[in-house]
Amino acid sequence: MAQLILIVEDEPSIAELISINLTHAGFTVARAFQADEALFMMRSISPDLIILDWMLPGKSGVQFAKELRANPASQSLPILMLTAKGEEGDKVVGLDAGADDYVTKPFSPKELAARVKALLRRHSPLVPEQKVLSLGPMQLDSVSHRLTIAIPNSDPKNIALGPTEFRLMQFLMSNPERVHSRTHLLDNIWGNDAYIEERTVDVHIKRLRASLSPYDCDRFVETVRGSGYRITKNPVET
Repeated sequence: MAQLILIVEDEPSIAELISINLTHAGFTVARAFQADEALFMMRSISPDLIILDWMLPGKSGVQFAKELRANPASQSLPILMLTAKGEEGDKVVGLDAGADDYVTKPFSPKELAARVKALLRRHSPLVPEQKVLSLGPMQLDSVSHRLTIAIPNSDPKNIALGPTEFRLMQFLMSNPERVHSRTHLLDNIWGNDAYIEERTVDVHIKRLRASLSPYDCDRFVETVRGSGYRITKNPVET
């Protein structure tokens, strides 16, 4: 069955261009012209990926992306942000809102289709060698796609991670104590055929740490100045 792409774009000509090219690439396409319409459609369809325009009438794409990430039902849905805003600060805002990738207008339809395919590959189910990974109070189950933290004198806490943050955590926990450059992380998490900037790694590390911080587990993810990131079994006590 063809994968379903939901396009949320208020400019009919652009929505039609994307729709035609993705259909030719073998995808099934659904279209919405604003966020509330997309949300209504998602009650009856389950898209495999959403292409989301930043500047939408009513609710902006950035606001809608945040709502999708806050909803458990759509938390793992891959989001590709589409916008005319091309400055680095704008890209960071989009990524911080929950987007997994970012394409600026004007864009190449072929590149957009390639990014969609790469993003779907990155979020396809993994077949890990180890089903359960443990480090400190954290336990990551690759089958149930769940990160659990042991809380003293309390029940374990399940941590909600976005799809990219989960894959990042999975890779780090599979390779503890090793320093990984941003390029190395891009190749292993996003794939070497993805059109992703190194700055994207920093944004997702920040989001991962924010999820771990309430349980004092963000200190396990260390920045190695001038080299990259690692996860350690013995973090520095603060």
